[in-house]
Amino acid sequence: MSVDAPASPKRTVPASVVSSVFVLIWASGFVTARFVAPHAEAFTFVAIRLVGVAIVLSAITFGFGARWPRNRAGWRDALVAGVLMQGIYVIGVFWSVERGLPSGIAALVGSLQPLLTAALARPFLGEVVSPPRWAGIATGFAGALLVLAPKIGAADASGIPALPLVACLGAMVAMTIGTLWQKSHAGQAELLPNAAIQFVGAGLLAVPAALLFGTGRFDASLPLWGGLAWSIFVNSVAGILLLLALIRRGEVAGVASLLFLVPPVSAAMAYLLFGETLAPIQMAGMAVATIGVAVASRR
Repeated sequence: MSVDAPASPKRTVPASVVSSVFVLIWASGFVTARFVAPHAEAFTFVAIRLVGVAIVLSAITFGFGARWPRNRAGWRDALVAGVLMQGIYVIGVFWSVERGLPSGIAALVGSLQPLLTAALARPFLGEVVSPPRWAGIATGFAGALLVLAPKIGAADASGIPALPLVACLGAMVAMTIGTLWQKSHAGQAELLPNAAIQFVGAGLLAVPAALLFGTGRFDASLPLWGGLAWSIFVNSVAGILLLLALIRRGEVAGVASLLFLVPPVSAAMAYLLFGETLAPIQMAGMAVATIGVAVASRR
């Protein structure tokens, strides 16, 4: 008589590991943008990137035999999330920076997203943000502000273009609403097909934008192909799957607070890769942001 071996417990990757990898990947996107800027025009690069991601994720979805949505609502929810989180957000940020918005101001606007997400979590999702989490979010924002202080200080307030600033704010709002939409409408959808459909939606927005506003500049150099490959497979494919997994696991305010770590990590990457200076106030900001995210991420 044989005795079946006891089933081994299902292993899951700790949330702290997933969060850390996500922050590293998300932060590297800003470094990638700087790396490819001399080689390609922004709208053209974004359109090629998003279409490439849609193709890759669709191929992976078919390869793994994952189930595509069986009703219109599933397709609609993923398309809406993709247009907001990948299309409007990425296009808005790239366009605003290309049209003269200082990168420090753009990063500061992006750091407002966790605050807006926390404020809207209750009316949209019924999630109550506790006072300790609010304290963590405020601390995280303060840390991000310290990291960005030198760049913000270098920007001439009188020279900040109004329309690009509005576009960047709109992109941040779109990312926030997209995150809330994903949590409320597609939080339990299968990750692979949901991500693939999101990038289809983003591509449907990015391609016309590139045709209308882009110049088509794409020098096809080796650095550009390398940057494109990184942005497709790492920034986008891995990044969106991790983000969707985090949204599925936790409350959106806690997930959004991870974005406070993006400016510090991006600054550290720029220091290592491009030789940018890292002032003491920025180092202090890194520590403050880390503490804030740790507090905001606690359940």
